[in-house]
Amino acid sequence: MTSASPSTPTLADLAHPWQDHTYAFLDESAKRELRRSMLRAVALPGHQIPYASREVPIARGWGTGGLQATLALVGPDDTVKVIDQGADDSVNAANLRRFIARMTGVPTTTDATQATLIQSRHRVPEEVLRAGQVLVLQVPDPEPLRAVESDISAARQLHADADYGLMWLGLYEQLVQYGWIIQGASYPALVHGRYVISPSPIPRWDVPKLHQAAHLTILSAGREKRLYAVPPYTDVRPLQFDDVPYRVEDMAGKACFRTGARQKFMNELPQDDGSSRFELSDAGYGETLLRRQQGEATAPGATYFDDEGRFYHDGVLDR
Repeated sequence: MTSASPSTPTLADLAHPWQDHTYAFLDESAKRELRRSMLRAVALPGHQIPYASREVPIARGWGTGGLQATLALVGPDDTVKVIDQGADDSVNAANLRRFIARMTGVPTTTDATQATLIQSRHRVPEEVLRAGQVLVLQVPDPEPLRAVESDISAARQLHADADYGLMWLGLYEQLVQYGWIIQGASYPALVHGRYVISPSPIPRWDVPKLHQAAHLTILSAGREKRLYAVPPYTDVRPLQFDDVPYRVEDMAGKACFRTGARQKFMNELPQDDGSSRFELSDAGYGETLLRRQQGEATAPGATYFDDEGRFYHDGVLDR
């Protein structure tokens, strides 16, 4: 029996190297479907696009929608940042970051200015995001009309007709009952003059950051199987009455006890004596400030709100 010629390929040579998972965990058809849905969402700013939410190794309600969007978008040249209510080191953020890095091999960072893809739960970074960056927001409930219309079919019809009278009525009732609009996180906003969205449970402080932003924002709800988008340089206007301007949380007089930063969104830390201290909610930005104070050659990026509380876009906030 003659042996095989050295130039004859064997079956092992012809086979692809074995891998225990595909790149970015999701199969290629799932990623294609998600990308098509995101393209539709970009073409129709604020419109909710359905998609087939896949199973991922985290529980529903803990960022499955954001994770799937991130896995569909991430590529070998990306740098990923994951935050949970501003913190990079929370259990949820750390687990998601490790999973994304393991499934893709991409580098991760805590610096928002260095990241190309940012997945976030309930916060938009303090530093201004640039063109080319993508912000993926985890959304527990994408339907802004749910509080006033529980029937999803009826809510869809209201969106189709751009009939948001019930939402205006709800805001007016808050104004009459409390003297001001008490809606905090998930404050409804009108995108591109057409669709009202629930901008995930980000605080009121963060909603204006989506207006005419240079970056792309994808909002994805895995449990509800819907996503929507705010394309770059798109109008995002919080619902407000002509004589009752939109207000963000009042951060005047509050300073971060670690960095000394002012006029940024703060976490309140109650103390044993009944007093409170304040700390920057955006941990990555705070870390950059601390390194600079310690003499390192680091420069934080420009922020949406300056140290006097002025927003970086004129005419957006009446403060």
